[in-house]
Amino acid sequence: MNKRLLYIGFSAVIMLLMVLPSKAQRGRNPVILADVPDMAMIRVGNTYYMSSTTMHMSPGLPIMKSKDLVNWQLVSYAYDTLATVDALTLTNGKSTYGRGSWASSFRYHKGTFYVTTFAQTTGKTYIYTTKNIEKGPWKVATFKPSYHDHTLFFDDDGRNYLIYGAGKLKIVELNAEVTGVKEGTTEQVLIENASTPSGTGGGLPAEGSQLFKVNGKYYLFNISWPRGGMRTVLIHRADKITGPWEGRVALQDLGVAQGGLIDTPDRKWFAYLFRDFGGVGRIPYLVPVKWEDGWPVLGENGKVPETLDLPANKSLIPGIVASDDFTRKKGDATLPLVWQWNHNPDNALWSIFERKGFLRLKTGRVDTSFVLVRNTLTQRTIGPESTGSTLLDVSNMKEGDFAGLGLLQKNYGLVGVKVGKGNKSIVMVSANTGKPIEIELIPLTQNTVYFKAECNFKNRADIAHFFYSLDGKVWTKIGEPLKMPYTIPHFMGYRFGLFNYATQNVGGFADFDYFRIEDSISKK
Repeated sequence: MNKRLLYIGFSAVIMLLMVLPSKAQRGRNPVILADVPDMAMIRVGNTYYMSSTTMHMSPGLPIMKSKDLVNWQLVSYAYDTLATVDALTLTNGKSTYGRGSWASSFRYHKGTFYVTTFAQTTGKTYIYTTKNIEKGPWKVATFKPSYHDHTLFFDDDGRNYLIYGAGKLKIVELNAEVTGVKEGTTEQVLIENASTPSGTGGGLPAEGSQLFKVNGKYYLFNISWPRGGMRTVLIHRADKITGPWEGRVALQDLGVAQGGLIDTPDRKWFAYLFRDFGGVGRIPYLVPVKWEDGWPVLGENGKVPETLDLPANKSLIPGIVASDDFTRKKGDATLPLVWQWNHNPDNALWSIFERKGFLRLKTGRVDTSFVLVRNTLTQRTIGPESTGSTLLDVSNMKEGDFAGLGLLQKNYGLVGVKVGKGNKSIVMVSANTGKPIEIELIPLTQNTVYFKAECNFKNRADIAHFFYSLDGKVWTKIGEPLKMPYTIPHFMGYRFGLFNYATQNVGGFADFDYFRIEDSISKK
C-alpha cells in the first residue's frame, strides 16, 4: 500500500471517529439517578412529558419535560393538595406514608392533557386535565372506587377506558366527558391472570398497567415479581381491546421494570422503566426497543444497556433539584417546583416574605415525632452523591423547639438546634435503629449555625454523614453515620428536609437563610 492510500485511510478513520459519538457523549442509564418511580410518558410533537409518583408529598403528581428523553426538568404539578383528611394533614396522630396518590397514567387527547391517579388514602380515582401543561389551570374529576394501577386509554372509536388491577386485570368504560364510569356499564375481566407468562408460583402479581396501540394492535405493559426472581416486564398483545390476549416475558434484567413505550420523532422506540436502587429511591431507565413479528423486543440481547443512542446526561441540578436562596423577585413562584412539603402544609405557619431572603417556619402546635411534623420542606436526594446545606438563625425559637436539616425516611437522621431552659444545643438525632436517639449534643452560644448532610449512594453504600459549622468554613462531623435503607412503610427515597417544631411551647420560629444542594461530597 502506498503512502498516499495509507494517509487517505487514516484520515477517513479519524473523520469517522469525530462523527461517531463517544460513550461520554451518549446518554447513560439510569437517565435520572433520583427517586422518580411509576413513570408515565407521552410525546407531543418533539417534546416529551413525564408524570411520576410522590405519594404523600404536596404539591403532588409532578410533571417533567424533556426535549431528548434524557434530560428532564420539573414544569408543573397536577395538584396542590390531594385532599384534606387527617392522614394528609398529619393531624390526630395519622399520616399517609407509603400511600397518598400512586402510579399515574398520562395521555394527550384532542388538545387536552390527562393525568390520572388513584389513592388508597381517600378510596378515589382522580382525573386531572389541562390545556396548558406548564401554566394550568388544572381541573379535577374524582369518583369511587380507587382503581389500582390503572391506565387511561382513548380508543380510535371514541370510547374511553380504564384497565386496572393486580393479577386479575379488569376493564371499565368511562363516560364521554372522562369524568367517571359510564352509566349503565359494568367492569369486565380482561385477563384472568396476567402473571402467567412469568410463572404463577407466588410473588407479586402483575400490576402497573400501561396500554398502547401501535399499528392497529394493543400492547399492555405490566410488572410482575415472581417468587425467588426479580422484577419482570410482561407484555400482552391483542387485536381487540377486549382480547383474546397473548402474553410473554419482555425483560428480566437488573430488576428494571414497570413502564411503557415511547417513540422519538424519527421513530426510534424505547421502553421507559425504573429500578429499585436502595436509599436514593426508584430510578428511571430507558431500554431500546426493536419490533419483531409484531412484538416490541426490549433491550440489547435481553439486557439493559449502560449507554443509549441519545444525547448525554446533564446534571440533575437545576432540573430535578436546585439550590434556593429564598429571595424572590416580582413574578417569581413563592416556592420553586423542586420543593415539596411532607404531606399537606399549614400555610399560616410558613413564609418567605416576613423576612426578606429567608424561609421562616413557625410553630403552631406541640409535636413529639419528626415524621408527624407539619411544614417540613423537602427536596429529593440525588446520586451517586449529594450534599444539602443550610444556614439557620435560631434567635426566635422558644424553649422546647427543635429546628434544622434532616434526611427524611422511616430511619431518618437530623442535625439541628434544640432550645432548652436558658440554653441552646446542637443535636444530632439518628433513627438507625428505627427509633430516634440523640447521638450527640454540643452547647451553642450563638444564634446562627450552619448544617450540612452528605449522602453517598455509590455502589449502594447508602450512608450519610452530618456536619455543623459555626462560621461556614470549618465543618465538624457530628453524631453517627446514618444508614439509609429503602423502607416499605415510607416507600420513597431519602429526602433533604428543612424542619422546625415545638415540643413545649408554640409561637416560636426559625429562619433559614438558604438551602444549597451539590452533586458531590467532601473527600475527607
